[in-house]
Amino acid sequence: MSRVLTSFVGILLADDRQRLQRATLAVVETRPGGLVIKNAQDVLGTRHITIAPGRALQVQAYEVSAVHHDFAKLVLVSLASALLGFGLAKASFSPFNATTRVDPFSTQSERPKFGTPGDFTAAILELRSYFNVRDGVSVDPHDLHSHGFSPNSHHPGVAHSVVVYPDSTEDVVEIVKIATKHRMPIVPYSGATSLEGHYRGHPEGGICVDMTNMDRIIAIHEADSDLVCQPGARWMDINETLKEKGIPLFFPIDPAPGATIGGMLSTGCSGTNAVRYGTAKGEWFLNATVLLPSGEVIKTRQRSRKSSAGWDTTKLFIGAEGTLGIVTEVTIRLAPVLPTTVGVVQFPNVRKATEAVAEIMNAGVGIQCIELVDDIFVSAVNKYGMSKRRYPVQDSLFIKFQGPTSRSLAESASIARAIAAKHGGTNFSLARSDEEATELWADRKNAHYSGLALIDGAKGWPTDVCVPVSKLPQLVLETKEDIRKAGLVSTIVGHVGDGNFHSLILFRNEEEEKVAKELVHRMVERAIAMEGTCTGEHGVGIGKREYLVNELGEGTVALMKKIKRTIDPLGLFNPGKLYPDEVKKEERMH
Repeated sequence: MSRVLTSFVGILLADDRQRLQRATLAVVETRPGGLVIKNAQDVLGTRHITIAPGRALQVQAYEVSAVHHDFAKLVLVSLASALLGFGLAKASFSPFNATTRVDPFSTQSERPKFGTPGDFTAAILELRSYFNVRDGVSVDPHDLHSHGFSPNSHHPGVAHSVVVYPDSTEDVVEIVKIATKHRMPIVPYSGATSLEGHYRGHPEGGICVDMTNMDRIIAIHEADSDLVCQPGARWMDINETLKEKGIPLFFPIDPAPGATIGGMLSTGCSGTNAVRYGTAKGEWFLNATVLLPSGEVIKTRQRSRKSSAGWDTTKLFIGAEGTLGIVTEVTIRLAPVLPTTVGVVQFPNVRKATEAVAEIMNAGVGIQCIELVDDIFVSAVNKYGMSKRRYPVQDSLFIKFQGPTSRSLAESASIARAIAAKHGGTNFSLARSDEEATELWADRKNAHYSGLALIDGAKGWPTDVCVPVSKLPQLVLETKEDIRKAGLVSTIVGHVGDGNFHSLILFRNEEEEKVAKELVHRMVERAIAMEGTCTGEHGVGIGKREYLVNELGEGTVALMKKIKRTIDPLGLFNPGKLYPDEVKKEERMH
């Protein structure tokens, strides 16, 4: 038996001004039966070691058998990396104050019990052993941080213990097997476009499963208008591939440009095309191959366009946000590419614009997208947009018309122009070429970056809600007035055809960030009071958990939790997301 005695220095903290913690000491013994890790205090007694903040992790080997020298070095490096990763996972960061330590997952009566730091260290060693020479495991501090935080949102972030990069379903099976053995949380990660903290790490540490390498298109069935792909494939890349191959089909669900199919399925997302094609919760995901927490791989259904064979298990995972399983393959439905053009029209106010939309939609006009933007958004586009066009600073509609021929497009635009005029619409402008149409629509799609540029150095709190279309004008007007009274600036952009709107509330410091968060809270409460939802397409994550009981009711949320406990009894899959914490009855009354 050979013994490797090691000391590990520097489990890093979020605050560089704090002294580093007591070193973790361990004894590693190699035996024929495997690897044994012990607490070195049992052998050496208590020892304290400190190093200067920001220094790299140091490792010392006191005894190394010549026979096992190479193996021992591997163990030392693995353990050092593991402990550094675990330490970083314990450290949480605030956008403005690095000393703030936050736990976004409050104590629950049903809170799962995870493994110890030693268990997590052993898990990372097993992951390294499985991936072997492949570059599939990372405990680099930058990787751990970037996978647990996001510049797109301001919910509390936590670094992961380790990031793994599977290439196949078989890899994901092995990752889950190791995580289950050591009771280590698992958080899926793909396009990183989430706005509600879906891929934040867990405070106790965990494995981030980055699906970036699983981005292949497996099969294209043009005759059936469907496509099979891995979860890391991006919807824009899929559409570009179809275009390059001369296949006149596309995937119409259009969230953020970098969004992946797995993330889109998991959040139940949508985008500007929703008014014409619906959302991810429609029939666009025909089936999914899913790895369950039990380690079993299932396929939710066959590839046929419809089925009445039992209840739709595919939809069980749409919007589940990685809490019930990890998607490793998806069959998506495609739609025919049709000619489009874009028109823009201004209105006296949001109410008039929304009334016009309702009549346009009921007239059966060929509409692919119809977007409401407020005057502040228009001002931002004029100042910071990429287009040379300058728009009248008024509440406006951007309309993408769709039809099989240029004649049908012209007819649809003519009907929309007449209806808009009836409701006070002015300056109706229709693109004169495909190039101009692309430029007009780009002005709408660049909303996020145009909005951020309104105030130098500001950050933006993005959020969305959705209400019945008839309630949208009231919600938008009340929200704009609330923001004005609070003294902050925000753009408003709405998928007005389905009652969904987004705001980007700008703030420059912690005090304004707090005000922005309170504005979002009131916006959500208004939406739910109007028979709406706390999120039309961003998902729940950690940002909207607290609203689910109010929106769905205690019985529905209890059913969701029961399904979660049944499928994931150890609570390892994306813990702390989607499901709200338990609230005691006495707390509910206040």
